[in-house]
Amino acid sequence: MRGGHAERSSAPRVPDWTRQLTPRLTGSLTDHWFTALYETPLIFSGILDGRGRLLDANRASVEGCGLDRAGTLGRPYWEGGWWAPDPQLSSRLRDWCEEAVRTGEPFRTVSHFFLGDGSRRMVDLVLTPVRDGDQPYLVATGLDVTDAMAAQRARADQAEVEADALRQVAAAHQREAGAVQRADERLHRMVLVALDLLSAETVEDLVDIMVDRAVPVLGADGGAVVVREGGDRLRVVVGQRLGPEVQAAYRDLPFDSPLPGCWVARHGELVLLPSRPAGVAFAAEMIEVYESTGRSAWAFLPLRVGTRLLGSLAVSWVDERRFRPDEITMLEAFAAQCAQALDRIQQLTAQRASALAAQRLSEALQHSLLTSPPTAGALDIAVRYQPAADGAHVGGDWYDAFGTADGGTVLVVGDVTGHDRDAVAAMGQLRNVLRGLAYDSADGPAALLGRLDRALRGLQVRALATAVLARIEPTPQGWWLRWSNAGHPPALLRGPWGGVRQLAEHGLMLGVHPGGPRREQGLELLPGSTLVLYTDGLVERRDDVLDQGIAELTLRLEQVGDLDPERVCDLLLEVAPTGHEDDIALLVMRCCGPPDGR
Repeated sequence: MRGGHAERSSAPRVPDWTRQLTPRLTGSLTDHWFTALYETPLIFSGILDGRGRLLDANRASVEGCGLDRAGTLGRPYWEGGWWAPDPQLSSRLRDWCEEAVRTGEPFRTVSHFFLGDGSRRMVDLVLTPVRDGDQPYLVATGLDVTDAMAAQRARADQAEVEADALRQVAAAHQREAGAVQRADERLHRMVLVALDLLSAETVEDLVDIMVDRAVPVLGADGGAVVVREGGDRLRVVVGQRLGPEVQAAYRDLPFDSPLPGCWVARHGELVLLPSRPAGVAFAAEMIEVYESTGRSAWAFLPLRVGTRLLGSLAVSWVDERRFRPDEITMLEAFAAQCAQALDRIQQLTAQRASALAAQRLSEALQHSLLTSPPTAGALDIAVRYQPAADGAHVGGDWYDAFGTADGGTVLVVGDVTGHDRDAVAAMGQLRNVLRGLAYDSADGPAALLGRLDRALRGLQVRALATAVLARIEPTPQGWWLRWSNAGHPPALLRGPWGGVRQLAEHGLMLGVHPGGPRREQGLELLPGSTLVLYTDGLVERRDDVLDQGIAELTLRLEQVGDLDPERVCDLLLEVAPTGHEDDIALLVMRCCGPPDGR
């Protein structure tokens, strides 16, 4: 890697090892796979040869950074526009690349880099060495963490500002009262509260921190937070110090309630009730509050962020008291912190609710497209669909089984690339177009996949997908199976007396080269044969190649014997890795006897 500039290449070769990372794709598919994998707007990605020359990189890391692709590819990575403005950084990057190639171990660091306009950003950079035979390569990936680091610094600065404000309040109180030891204790506890509030994720967390841990430094004993949530009701979260009966009695109040906590939540003005007579004079309903809580003094403070009134903070004392100016100032400081935390919690809750609603909508759409298989006489068919274990995304996995006008049966399992609503939508389009093409056509699987590929291009459905399609037709002696594979894991066929074979012929993915040639094969199915189609979520392992998962699935299919397809589905799903990160679609078909009962 030391020496002069590397020779530039306008069309760098994508190394063969990329095929090892995705065994589904072969031949000319590597380039398309590389594009699909690296063209994400969130991650900077590139491939370096053993001397550190940049062979290729995604759009986010070149054009997205304002750099010229022709002037970037082919050069040593450290001479690219991301690093060149800082010679010392460029030199360090060169050392990092050499270290990764020499040790064979990934190298990770957080470093600054530069956009094409000269502005400085921060990146979480990983250099991962891989080999293609004796040829070393480096995979460079990066995530722009500038905004995240800035947000983290802003939160820390805000916490420090708030802590400083509390220190000033505590110091003023200390000078006035002369209680040095007590002020130091309050200061320490208030700083801890300011930091604790950053971790609050629910209103219950907020009440626990503010009411049950923070305001007791003022001698208070219990309280509540009243929250405006729209509509004609107010939500009230009561602290544990007031007990479960009070929590149950006041958890939900009318918006127009005369109680002071509700009044402050509507009008945004401070209310101090130093004694029971003062509270009863404010609202007769306070009599019941005094009896049920045993608290004689109350303070109610508005929770406001900017011009928005979010609710109120209620603080109580067992004994009647006179509120000193310094105590009121401290209560207002607590209320300001409480309001900021409540605003953040409400925004987080809204974001989660929106994401959950979108997730459920996508899942409902996907399940609506996965219909039950037909009853096809002597063909017994069972299907399963399992979403990814974490439930964070929906994908484009699908199965389908339907009869055709000429008495045949079409089986298909496929997988659209991606894990989002776009993948689900594309899956629905593929499935419906294929049904329309196949129902009244005598075309074989290869011809149907070819027609589907051309139709998707003509209809401008921009998606990449794998699929295996089988057509089963009755014959005088039994059944005839024809199949074609578009870059999908191989189907498995178990004979009536045992033994499993892989139907392993592969072709191009859908969406890669419409109009390209496709192959199909055929064989006779005997009664008792079992055919299994599945997506890669069933056999992918984080630390193993795909072949290992397929081998485990093959062994399990040999072991299940001649059980019915429903039971076979359940047993095969046990092969799936715990916490699988991809969706699973599974179809099992068994020939129970000759066509039409012959």
